[in-house]
Amino acid sequence: MSAEPQAVAEADGSLSLKPFRAALGFGFFNALSWQIALGTPMVLFCERLGASTFEVGLAYAFVFLMTPLQILTTAGVSRFGFKAVMLTGWGLRSLFLLIPLGIAVAAPEEGSRTLVRLLIGSVFFFCLFRSLGVAAWLPWLYTLLPERIRGRYFATDQIVAGVAGAGTLLLCAILFRVLPLYEAFRIEYLVAICGSVLSFISLYRLPSPTPPESLNLAAVLHESPGIVARSGPFRRLLLIGVWFAVTVTPIPPFCAYFLKAGPGFSASHILVLTTLQYAGAISGALLIRSRIDHLGPRPFFRMALTIYALVAVYWLFFLGGQVSGSPGLHGAYFMLGLAASMWFSANLNYLPQVVEPGKRALMVAIHSAGIALSGGLAPIVWGGFLRGTDPVASVDVGVFRIFFAAVIVSVIGLFAFVGRLPRNATWSGERLPGVLAFRPFRAMTNLVGLGESGWAREGAKGKVE
Repeated sequence: MSAEPQAVAEADGSLSLKPFRAALGFGFFNALSWQIALGTPMVLFCERLGASTFEVGLAYAFVFLMTPLQILTTAGVSRFGFKAVMLTGWGLRSLFLLIPLGIAVAAPEEGSRTLVRLLIGSVFFFCLFRSLGVAAWLPWLYTLLPERIRGRYFATDQIVAGVAGAGTLLLCAILFRVLPLYEAFRIEYLVAICGSVLSFISLYRLPSPTPPESLNLAAVLHESPGIVARSGPFRRLLLIGVWFAVTVTPIPPFCAYFLKAGPGFSASHILVLTTLQYAGAISGALLIRSRIDHLGPRPFFRMALTIYALVAVYWLFFLGGQVSGSPGLHGAYFMLGLAASMWFSANLNYLPQVVEPGKRALMVAIHSAGIALSGGLAPIVWGGFLRGTDPVASVDVGVFRIFFAAVIVSVIGLFAFVGRLPRNATWSGERLPGVLAFRPFRAMTNLVGLGESGWAREGAKGKVE
């Protein structure tokens, strides 16, 4: 076992992040991989092969549907160790990037049901092994990082991953603009494979300290029904989160699919729009970060819902032909990212206020799994309704307008329910780890992996164990 990195003091007395460069490198290289394998490029590849809206929704939903598997993996971390679990998951998931690369190399002139199933199957197994591995990541980090530099580390990690993610999207946009479609996909998936390999190497360079005790699966099965059934702020927040996930999660993939299959937007244009969505998310995080502790999460819940309603109204007009052109879409995508960042940051700020300290890990796992499963099922169900009459790739515009009308109605209902959340903390008012506030889009699929060890363990304060 390699020696654990030791915190190094700077001239001003602060601790240096240099011993944790491998972890930051993992964040950078991993962003190159998942941005292509699970994001808009994957949706565009599905559309090119003739996948239906149902199939696109299914592929997009896998990362959410696999979340409960993290509970099983968390229970096994104590036996195999952080490093073994993470490397096994990341190594196996990388193999399934070879399937879309092979399809891109073959460059079929016409899509087929076999190719669509191969691509969706590759996404399924990519997400499966990702979920089995990622459960070890946050507990691993929280064992290595001194408490004094956790906030600085996660802020740096957000910057590094954000630069890599936005850069990857811009690269994909340029490739789609200057190269034939399949040639662009070949290069993109080669980038994803390189990112996956380099992230694996970065993980290998990290030490593997002694893992703590994991979640007890018997306790999970025994206590979970009672926690969900018990009336109170936690159940109210859980129901709000599930309602929100069902309403909002399908928006990004189906908007991208519609713009490609309907008006015929180029792949590069759609990727530029997605980049604006990430710019909105970063702006939202910067806006809320210094204010949420003073104002509380409720104003940001309401701001996010108001923005979602405005975005839905815009799309109703866009689908009806009353508005057109890129500037409005650019603004809508930016606002979509802004709202998502505000909502998830507020949600993650409020969650620790409504969990019992003695059942913290279990209640967080229930909250995460419930929202992730709901967010995973919603695109599948809506995808079945949105399927158009074209047997290859199309969207029923009338149903799509009904979808956005449902978004508006749901947002109005959520606005009222958010107002009923208690203003003050029910329990101790702990804060979630910084990574969850800085990376809201991925937070809900990573919360389960915290386990008993990953969230501000009392025995790990101020030192590297």
